[in-house]
Amino acid sequence: MTEDNPISTITEFLEATGARLRIFDMGRRITKITRDQFLQFEKNELPYPYPMQQQGWFALLFQDDKREIEPFIWFLRFPLDEQGKLLQAARDDFMHRLVERVSENLQATESSEKLDAVLKDNPYTFKPRDDRMAVFHAQATRPLKQPPSQYFEHAKQYFSGELGLDQWSFVGYQGIAEIASLQADKEIEQMLVTTIPELPDRPLEALCHCLENEPLTMAVTRAVWERMKRLLSEPDPNVMLVAACIRAVSCSQSHNLKQELISTALAHDSATKVELLAAISGRAWEILQDETIRRQYLERLAENNEGQEFFNQCLSDLLFLPGMRAPLLGALRDPERSERLSQAIGALFQRIQNQ
Repeated sequence: MTEDNPISTITEFLEATGARLRIFDMGRRITKITRDQFLQFEKNELPYPYPMQQQGWFALLFQDDKREIEPFIWFLRFPLDEQGKLLQAARDDFMHRLVERVSENLQATESSEKLDAVLKDNPYTFKPRDDRMAVFHAQATRPLKQPPSQYFEHAKQYFSGELGLDQWSFVGYQGIAEIASLQADKEIEQMLVTTIPELPDRPLEALCHCLENEPLTMAVTRAVWERMKRLLSEPDPNVMLVAACIRAVSCSQSHNLKQELISTALAHDSATKVELLAAISGRAWEILQDETIRRQYLERLAENNEGQEFFNQCLSDLLFLPGMRAPLLGALRDPERSERLSQAIGALFQRIQNQ
């Protein structure tokens, strides 16, 4: 870094070391973000693609192609403005702290341990939950060309039915995440299609939470859909499992099946439960671009079992997402909306005016 050619972005700083940088969103779902997309975000040219709680949550995977430095990861989060763009003051503060630490240790780029050390006590770092870390590691091993973990084979034996489906408590979550990350593999796909209808509740929920980060094949989507239909036919459906099924198909390659599944869930009496509504807004929000489902969702949201506060929080979160503001505001102005929805909208805007 020189005064004539200052490095002003995290991307440029890390790439100046000669290493390859891969970026993953760690908020709504664990998914790759392109290098150009992230750089445009850093330069304030684009909003963050997947904001959560008005912040961008991401992982930077740093890989040295010369193998001189072991791969390492930074987990960072930055506040966003009302348009979902990076607050430049926060990024500049991060860069200032980073450069200051590197200046204290000029050998910082010589090992992954030292590169990790420059983030010590940095307020912009965070530690993902263990289940999120498992999914991230399952995804990260692929570009790094690393083998699956020691838990993979045992998980494969479990989901194939070899061990007995009642033996789920012995299956490592890392293995479940790795099975989910390979759901497009023909052998794994067929295994899941066969097993999903029979899985006990706990491993089904864990599997669904891992599948939500993957572009599900049509066959796996259909298996989840059939399982959810069975759940909804029960006198008192397990809403957490219904929500897990919605989350599982949120990235499905089959838009029609996803649309059918979510529309069916919203038509059920259980659709006023916040777990189900939060699964749609938190993981399957893109489906709300569909006008019919958007209307259906907003009506159910106005009837939610926790009241106005949840309506306010959920709608505020959705309005913050890129591409969602215009269609949602259009739906809120719909003259054919119900009286209940009108009252909920009025209470929300009254709250905003009083702030």
